[in-house]
Amino acid sequence: MEEASADALVLGIGNVLWGDEGFGVRAVEALHDTYAFPPEVRLVDGGTQGLYLLNAVMAARRLIIFDAIDYGLPAGTLKVLRNAEVPAWGAVKMSMHQTGFQELLALAKLRDRCPASMLLVGVQPEDISDFGGSLRDCVRARIPEAIAIAAAQLADWGLMPRPREAAPKERLNAPSLALESYESLRPAPDAACRDGDARFLNLRMEPR
Repeated sequence: MEEASADALVLGIGNVLWGDEGFGVRAVEALHDTYAFPPEVRLVDGGTQGLYLLNAVMAARRLIIFDAIDYGLPAGTLKVLRNAEVPAWGAVKMSMHQTGFQELLALAKLRDRCPASMLLVGVQPEDISDFGGSLRDCVRARIPEAIAIAAAQLADWGLMPRPREAAPKERLNAPSLALESYESLRPAPDAACRDGDARFLNLRMEPR
């Protein structure tokens, strides 16, 4: 199915169930909650959809991506890549969604429909193995800076952001995935079994 064309597509990718892997989704949510944009700008929670985002990417002239990326830097460090630098981020992939998105950009290029301008705003995660956990403080603290970078880029492209005076009526994803709802419903660490159950993972258990 063909996607409606967009002057700029802003994608947050990652998995909110895996600690700092959720940075991209939380960043695009925060951008949506903070600013309103002209209709030429489309904001999308891309989650872990990978190649399923191909049509949306090919329909956009410009692309901004938020993601958590292992650059080997101190946790919480923001790094910005532009244009030809963006595909190289696949060399430091740390999860399946990055593999899929790397292939997506290659396919778009092969079809001569890769966005003409691209910006990747990535953060160095602290922990992506806390299944069910939240963003670490050092990563969460970089969201305002990340969305400011994206807003400034959109403004440079002539797609001016307007600060919202009230919360948006429409969400980018299900209400249960909203940060506040997600946080309030999380089980306590001792009940969540975030590291897996040794009985099923064939881990050696120490004798009591």
